[in-house]
Amino acid sequence: MNKFKIFSLALVASASVAKAQDIKEAKKAIDAEQFQKAKSLLKSIIKAKPSDGEANFVLGNIYLNESVVDSAKIYYLNGLEAADKKNLNYIGLGQIDLDEKNAAAAQANFGLATKDMKRKSVDEFIYIGRAYINSENPDYANAVAVLQRALAVEPQNAIALLTIGDAYYGANNQNDAYKAYRDAFTADPTLLRAKMQLGVLLKGAKSYDEAIKSFNEVIALNANYGPVYRELAETYYKWARNKPSTAKVNLQNAITNYEKYLSLTDYSLDSKMRHADFLILVKDYKKLEEVANKMIAENKVNPRIFRYLGYAAYENGNADVAIKSIEDFIKTPTNKVIGRDYLYLGLSKIKKGTSAEGVVDPAAFDAGLADIKKAIELEPLVVEELADFGKALFGKKQYTQAAAIFELGAANTESKNYLDDAVYYGISVYYGNASKPAEGRDKTALSNADATFDKILVASPTYDEAYLYKGRINSLLDKDDLIIKNYTEYANKATAKGPEELAKPATVKKVVESYNAIGAAYANTDKAKAIEYFNKTLVLDPANTYAAQSVKSLK
Repeated sequence: MNKFKIFSLALVASASVAKAQDIKEAKKAIDAEQFQKAKSLLKSIIKAKPSDGEANFVLGNIYLNESVVDSAKIYYLNGLEAADKKNLNYIGLGQIDLDEKNAAAAQANFGLATKDMKRKSVDEFIYIGRAYINSENPDYANAVAVLQRALAVEPQNAIALLTIGDAYYGANNQNDAYKAYRDAFTADPTLLRAKMQLGVLLKGAKSYDEAIKSFNEVIALNANYGPVYRELAETYYKWARNKPSTAKVNLQNAITNYEKYLSLTDYSLDSKMRHADFLILVKDYKKLEEVANKMIAENKVNPRIFRYLGYAAYENGNADVAIKSIEDFIKTPTNKVIGRDYLYLGLSKIKKGTSAEGVVDPAAFDAGLADIKKAIELEPLVVEELADFGKALFGKKQYTQAAAIFELGAANTESKNYLDDAVYYGISVYYGNASKPAEGRDKTALSNADATFDKILVASPTYDEAYLYKGRINSLLDKDDLIIKNYTEYANKATAKGPEELAKPATVKKVVESYNAIGAAYANTDKAKAIEYFNKTLVLDPANTYAAQSVKSLK
C-alpha cells in the first residue's frame, strides 16, 4: 500500500515535469502577458532538462523585455552551454548588442545563430526579426528583410506573418501591416494577437469606435484573452483625450478594462508596473500612490516604483514624500533618469517652499527651477507640461516666478505651447516690473520680453496686442522713439479694422492708451505732435482728464 502511494506520487511528479517541459505552454503564457507564470514554467523546464537551449533563450527574453539585462544575459550564456537549440541564445546576445548600439556585434551574433540552420528552419529568422523590432534602437528595415527570408521558406507561417506585421507597423507602413496581420490570422485562427493587432491599427488611426468593435470580436472568440482588455483600456483612454466630451465615461471604461486585464494576468511585478504606467496616463494619482506604496512593501520591488510614488505624492500634495522618493530614484546609479523625474522634483521643491497663502520662497523656487531646467536638458518638450503651472503663478500675481517658467517654453519653438508661453512670458515680465520704480526695474528682462514679442510677430503677424505690449515695455524702459513706434503701430492696426472695432469699449481703451502714450513721448520734443495725439484721445474719450490736462499744459 505504501509502495503504491509512493508510486502514485512519482507518477504525479512525472506528469508535472512533463507538463512543465512543454515550452508551448510557456509561450502561450507570454502571449497572454502572464510573465510570472511563464518564468515558472521555463525554470521548471530548465531544471528538468538543462540541455534545453530554447527554454534559456525564451526566459532570457522575458528578463530583457523587463529591462533586467544582467539576468537575461545569464540565461543566454547558460543556453549557449545547452545541447539543444543553443544557437538561439546568440540572438538574445545580439539584441543586447542592438540595445547598446553595437550593430556589428549584433550581426556577428546573428551570424552565429544562423550558421548551422537546417534548410527548412525558420525559427532563427523569426527570432532575429523580433530582436530588431524589440530593441531599444529598433531597425524595422532589417527586421522586414530577415522575416521575408522566413516567409520564403514557409509563406503561411502565422508567427512569421504576425512578426513582419509588427515590423511594418513599427515602420508606419499601415497597409502592409494590415495585410500581414490578416494573413497571420487566416493562417492560424487561434492566433488572437494577430486579430487584436487589426484593432490596434484602427486605434492608431483614431477610429476608436471601429477599434473597439474589432477588440470585441477578439473577446467573442476568447473572453479570457487578457491583452485585448489592455488594448481596449488604452483605446478608451485615447478617445477620452481626443474628445473631451466623452472623457468621463471613456476614462471609466478605460479603468474598468484595465482592471479586467490585470485580473487575467498573474499580478506579476511586471503587470503591476504596467498598471502603474496606466494610472499615470489616466491621472489617477490617488490610486497610483496606493499601488506604489503596496509595491514598495514587497520584496525585490522594481526601483521605478519610487519614481511613480514621487509623481503621485506631488499630485496629491505630499511634497516631502515626492522629493524623497524622486531623489532616492535619481541617486541610484543603475536607474535610467528621464526629464520628467527632474520636472516633478523641481515642482515638488517649489510646492514645498510655497506658503498656505501661496507665497513662494525665492530660494525654494530657484532650487526647483534648477531641477526643471535639468528636465528640459534631458527632454526639451517637457516644457509643454509647464503651462498650467505658469498660469497658476500668473493668476496669483507672482509675475516674476511666472515669467521664469514661461521663459522656458518661449525658448522652444517646437513646443505646441510656444506662442502661448511666449505671450505669457512677455506679459509676466511687463506686469512684474510695471509697479516698480525706475531704478528697481529689471531692464534685461524687459529687453528680452520686447525681443520675444518681435519673435511672436514673426510667428503670428496678426497678433496686434504684441505692439501694445512692446509699447508698454518701452514705456518702462523710457525709450520714447520705440514708445511712439509701437503704440502707433497698434493704434493704426486697430483703427484700420473700421468703426465696428472702434465701437468696442476694450479696443477704445487700448487706442486711448496708445494716443496718450504717444502724446507723452512727444511732449518734450515736439509739442505740436503731442497735442495732436492728445486731441485724438479726446475725440474717442472726451472726458479723458489726462489728455485734457496735457493739452492745456502744452499750449
